Amino acid sequence: MTQEPDDVAAAIAGELSLMDPAVRSSRTEAARLLDPEFTEVGASGRRHTYAETVAGLPDHPGSSPAGPRYEPTEITGTLLAPGLVHLTYETRFAGRRARRSSLWRKKDEHTGWRMYYHQATPVPHDIP
Repeated sequence: MTQEPDDVAAAIAGELSLMDPAVRSSRTEAARLLDPEFTEVGASGRRHTYAETVAGLPDHPGSSPAGPRYEPTEITGTLLAPGLVHLTYETRFAGRRARRSSLWRKKDEHTGWRMYYHQATPVPHDIP
């Protein structure tokens, strides 16, 4: 019996949670879903650490219940190794599109699945 569908589903659920304004606006909830070794490479090329992300996420776009929300599409995932899932998908946010890639890892049952790495690449308006 394979864990792949369950592991991928758990990573997708975590990814969707991180797009929820209620989770994004809570440092506690964000910290629970991000791996302590988390790194993000932003569209600017700047690297963001776990501490920077947890501290800044409540003020980041998409964190206000009254504001725009991330609209994900075509989320797919692959189990790369036990405890490591790679997700790819596209988002729309405030009229902009981005292609996204995340790595989720699970070190143990206690911590569960956490985002280890994330990168978003803006999609120009003239690209289908």
